[in-house]
Amino acid sequence: MSALRKAAVAGTFYPAGARQLREVVAEYLAGAKRSERVPKAMIVPHAGYVYSGSIAASAYVRLTPVRDVITRVVLLGPAHRVRLEGMALSSAEAFETPLGQVLVDQEAVAAIAELPQVVVADEAHRQEHSLEVHLPFLQEILTDFRVVPLVVGHMGAEAVAQVLDILWGGPETLIVVSSDLSHYEDYDTARKMDRATSRAIEALQPEGIGDTAACGKYPVSGLLVEARRRGLNAETIDLRNSGDTAGPKGEVVGYGAYVFGPESASESVV
Repeated sequence: MSALRKAAVAGTFYPAGARQLREVVAEYLAGAKRSERVPKAMIVPHAGYVYSGSIAASAYVRLTPVRDVITRVVLLGPAHRVRLEGMALSSAEAFETPLGQVLVDQEAVAAIAELPQVVVADEAHRQEHSLEVHLPFLQEILTDFRVVPLVVGHMGAEAVAQVLDILWGGPETLIVVSSDLSHYEDYDTARKMDRATSRAIEALQPEGIGDTAACGKYPVSGLLVEARRRGLNAETIDLRNSGDTAGPKGEVVGYGAYVFGPESASESVV
């Protein structure tokens, strides 16, 4: 891969034009409920914006108070395009969207590059949407940041948690896990499944997430393990599906937004 990972799903998952993209993101953020409680980590969906953009915005809007504080985003999402064991870094120096380039945090990459569960696999990133769709939200919300892009394949929760532990940092670092929930169930079945998954996430219990409950099960599970160790709590702030947003109810995909932080709003997020 070249030094630049070019946008792969602009024009399909989100608008390809910078002006339209900014307008769409701004509209989603304007419609989201704000909160003074700033998350250290979040789980957000990665479907096309018409389906899950408003759900993702409900989490991203909570970063507004610290838009000048967060300078590193550790972004983990599932592998949809290639079979992958462990997690994949990209050799690219920057990721591109219609809003510009986001530099890769090379210091953070070096800190995890020698772990046995981490590989450099550009093919895992080339067409992957699970990371890319979040970059425009981050570009519009944060003032200046670098990204640590990780595509996650089949791996254990402890191995994911080890990477998160190394990269956890302080208030300058945000952890974002990209995941949709149930896939192609009928509306009522999906709601039941997604509520059960939300209860498991809120309880920080990865064992409660079924194999078909979330496409990002592996990075989600690792985050739950690390959040439990660090004494964070999880909150569901939005839970809908494509039947609620822009699709029919016969077969739907579930979307949830979850934020992780300390029990008290006055505690430091580290």
